[in-house]
Amino acid sequence: MLYLTLLGCFIISVLITPLIKKLAIKIGAVDQPNHRKVHQKIMPRLGGLAIYITFIIGFLILQPDSPYAMAIILGSLVIVVTGVLDDLMELSAKVKLGGQLLATGIVVFWGGVQVSFINLPFGGQIEFGVMSIPITILWIVGITNAINLIDGLDGLAAGVSSIALITISGMAMIMGDGFVVIMSSLVLFSTLGFLIYNFHPAKIFMGDTGALFLGYIIAVLSLLGFKNITFISLIVPIIILGVPISDTFFAIIRRIVHKKPLSAPDKSHLHHCLLRFGFSHRQTVLIIYAIAAFFGIAAVIFSMATVWGSFLIIAVLLILIELLAETIGLVSKNHRPLLKFIRGIKYATDKNR
Repeated sequence: MLYLTLLGCFIISVLITPLIKKLAIKIGAVDQPNHRKVHQKIMPRLGGLAIYITFIIGFLILQPDSPYAMAIILGSLVIVVTGVLDDLMELSAKVKLGGQLLATGIVVFWGGVQVSFINLPFGGQIEFGVMSIPITILWIVGITNAINLIDGLDGLAAGVSSIALITISGMAMIMGDGFVVIMSSLVLFSTLGFLIYNFHPAKIFMGDTGALFLGYIIAVLSLLGFKNITFISLIVPIIILGVPISDTFFAIIRRIVHKKPLSAPDKSHLHHCLLRFGFSHRQTVLIIYAIAAFFGIAAVIFSMATVWGSFLIIAVLLILIELLAETIGLVSKNHRPLLKFIRGIKYATDKNR
C-alpha cells in the first residue's frame, strides 16, 4: 500500500503541477525578474501548492498514526496559506514571520514537539527546561527560512529538500520510526513529481508556498526523528541540512561584516557565488545537489561513528565548509583567514627547505 501510494503521489504531482501553473498565471501569482534574480522572464510561482495538495492526498490515503499527525497537518496548512498569500501579494517580513510562528506554535504547544533534553557523549544530561520551547521554535523557524533562502535557482530548493528527505526517511527506517518514514516519503515523492517541471529550464517556481512548506515539514520531521536521544543525534539533522544552514550562517556573517541589516537581500548566496565562479545554471544546481548528498552521507556515517569519530567528522566538515566559503567568496573576496593560514604554513615550509 505504501509503495503504491508513493507512486500515486508522484503521478498526481506530475499531473496537477501544470494545472497549478495555469492557476498561478490566471490569478497573477507570478515572479517578476529584477536585479537580484537569475531568471529573465515572468515566471508563474505557487508550484508548492502542487506539492502540498499531493502530500495531503497521500496522507489521507495512508492516515499514518501518530499523536503529532494532526498538529503537523494543521501547522502545514497555516504555513502554506502564508506562502500562497506571499506569492500573491508579497507579504511584509513581519507578517510572514507571524505565519511561521503560528504554524510552529501549533506543533510545539498543541502537538507537543519539543527538544527537552540531550544526553552528553561522555555521560550526563542537559535539561533544557523552559528553554526547550524557544529552542524548538528557533529550529523550526530557522530551517523554514533557510530552505526559503536557497530557493534561487531552478530546481535548487526542491532538489536539496529531496536529498534531505531521502536521508531523513532512510535514517528513520533504520531507527524504526514508521511515522517519520511515511511522512517524509510522501513529501519526497510529491516534490519529485514537481521537480520535473522545476528543474532547469523551469516552467514553474515553487514560490514561498513550496519553500516555506518544505522547510517547515523538514524541520519538524528532523526533530521527530532525532529528538531527546543524545548529543550525537541532535547534530545529525544539522548535518543533513548542511547546505541551507551553512548558506544562512554565512549570509548572516556577510551582513554583519558589511554592516547591513540581517533582512537585507543580496546576490552572494552559495548559488550566486558558484555562478560568478564560472559554472552554468545547471552545473551550479548539480554541484549543490552533490554537496547536499555529501552532507547526507556524512550524517549517516556520523550516526554510526564512535564519539571520537563523530568529533573528527564534525571537524573535517567545518574545515571543508570554511574552505569552500573562502574559495568562492561566500562572505567576501577578502575574507580568507583559513586559506591565508594554509599559504603561510606552505610559505614557511618552503622557506625552511
